[in-house]
Amino acid sequence: MTDRPAATASPSGSPGRRTRLTPEREQELFRAVVDLVREQGYEALTMDAVAARTRSSKATLYRQWESKPKLVATALRHMARISPSCIDTGSLAEDLRQIAREAAKHAVEDNALLSGLAHAVTKDPELQQALYDLYIRPELETLDATMRRAVERGELDAGNPATEFVVHLLVGALGARRLVENKDADAEYLERYLRAIVFPALGIS
Repeated sequence: MTDRPAATASPSGSPGRRTRLTPEREQELFRAVVDLVREQGYEALTMDAVAARTRSSKATLYRQWESKPKLVATALRHMARISPSCIDTGSLAEDLRQIAREAAKHAVEDNALLSGLAHAVTKDPELQQALYDLYIRPELETLDATMRRAVERGELDAGNPATEFVVHLLVGALGARRLVENKDADAEYLERYLRAIVFPALGIS
């Protein structure tokens, strides 16, 4: 049994119409949902908690998004960061440093979100895709553009086998330090990581 309320009927007997929220109100609600996932984890999150945090009625939440999985997936998609494609210093090493610095700014919140969703995304393909759109796709787009420019400049060998694993190295570094050392990956740590691992693999300095 779920705590989903019954659909509200209109005077004609048809289901109640969805009330359209303003974009500002939706963004406020989505931010609250993502914050709650970070704080409590997906499994512990309830629609009651969302309603209380956002000063909404639970019936309104169900009318708009039908279920907790759909609400969380929608919130993740709307909170996706725009990939920082403007990073173009003319140097692959410096581009990667700037990308790492941007990642370090969000390390605390990203690790909390990944921890909160770790189990749920293995069970729900929609949540998994939404997390990918939020967390992985922007990094892939940025790194693909960065590597392509480096090849065009003659700075990076197009056949370098390490190229396809750069995103794994960077994303992995963010989560691994929290797991191994119980610390977040700050800018200083990522600079050392780049110089020790990523730059040698790409043949740059």
